[in-house]
Amino acid sequence: MGADALDADVGVGTEAAGVLAPDRLRLTEIFLSVQGEARSVGWPTVFVRLTGCPLRCQYCDTAYAFHGGQWWDMDAILAEVAKHGVRHVCVTGGEPLSQKRCIGLLKKLCDAGYSVSLETSGAIDISDVDLRVSRVLDLKTPGSGEMQRNLLSNIPLLTTNDQVKFVICNRGDYEWAKSMLVEHGLDSRCEVLFSPSFSELPARELHRVGFLERVEPARGRLHRDGIHGDRSRRRGGGGCGSHRSHRRRHDRCGGPDRLRARYPTSHDGCREPDHHQHGGE
Repeated sequence: MGADALDADVGVGTEAAGVLAPDRLRLTEIFLSVQGEARSVGWPTVFVRLTGCPLRCQYCDTAYAFHGGQWWDMDAILAEVAKHGVRHVCVTGGEPLSQKRCIGLLKKLCDAGYSVSLETSGAIDISDVDLRVSRVLDLKTPGSGEMQRNLLSNIPLLTTNDQVKFVICNRGDYEWAKSMLVEHGLDSRCEVLFSPSFSELPARELHRVGFLERVEPARGRLHRDGIHGDRSRRRGGGGCGSHRSHRRRHDRCGGPDRLRARYPTSHDGCREPDHHQHGGE
């Protein structure tokens, strides 16, 4: 089947146009960076960005992942991940679950011993995702323009290994997210992250109006590490941001081996601030 068989504009169901060769996925990029979001912030991480997404969030800055990409055999993906020599892997997009074989990739990564996270929009059923995977569910706020796509049947499936993220564009989004947190008991299921949309709501504004204090009683917390949509400072993760300029900086500084020597941690990576931070502030 030709490489154009997967229509990245459509997303879910795009493999139904024909029978693909087994164990292939369409990828936009694979790269090593430092995680700047969610529970694994600070760890050197291999990002596997799959092509295609059925959503069009108004703040999305990875439109380049909607189209194109290249077909990769599953074994080739695993070999490329292994080359980087780190234990954290983040499968992101686009919407990675829009390709059905993403489920198999996640299992293979877990079987290989990696600490695996999945960044997903919450618009696609997560029930088949390996429970060893940390599922980062991005529930769409009204400001995203895609709130109606939330698949609320995913919420009862969440465990303490998972995370829910809300990208907050304005005060209305905050109030909506807080109501969702309480209505669905999200804080009793998993970690809850509030991430301000860079161009619409500066992180300092969340503090100024007291958002953080109001969320804390429900055990939610402001996620200050990933400033959603800041292309100048955050490169990847959360389904958004390009790592191209970061990879150039990473190559110049000598990569993770040099950083391990300068900033040793309990694992095989570093947490050098600013220079190697995948996220925002």
